[in-house]
Amino acid sequence: MNNLKEILILNTGGTFCKVYNELTGLLEVQSNNNSIESILKISKIYNIKVKGLIYKDSLDITNKDRKKLLDYIKNKYYKKIIIIHGTDTINITAKYLAKNLKQMQIVLTGAMKPFSIEPIEATSNLMSAFGFLQSCNTNNIYISMHGQVKQYKKLKKNKSQGIFE
Repeated sequence: MNNLKEILILNTGGTFCKVYNELTGLLEVQSNNNSIESILKISKIYNIKVKGLIYKDSLDITNKDRKKLLDYIKNKYYKKIIIIHGTDTINITAKYLAKNLKQMQIVLTGAMKPFSIEPIEATSNLMSAFGFLQSCNTNNIYISMHGQVKQYKKLKKNKSQGIFE
């Protein structure tokens, strides 16, 4: 399964996709896939399907949203999926998916800083997930953050230090 068309990127939002709103002064999750598509274009990766599903901060993602994500995944033929997700509840979504999906290779990733403000972290995390899936042959749910891609149970957010370890 080395065909790039067999990898799907699903966008649920999170800080990765936030943009500064000059009128309100707030960072808001955008209802588009612009940040992901920009990274793919800059990286010269043109044949990947990107689908936006939820567009929320992860603190606002509910089990109903996770069910929507799960149902979408189950109804597609993809076995390798990258999910853009907010970092605060990425482990909760990963655990939810792990309970319900066994025959897939899924990598969840996000960013602590918005791509629109500081593109390096988001780009690095997405490209790490992408590279990992290119060579991964073990079905599991993984998280890609800060130069690491590990099974979801082995990589967690240290909120006091603002890093994944």
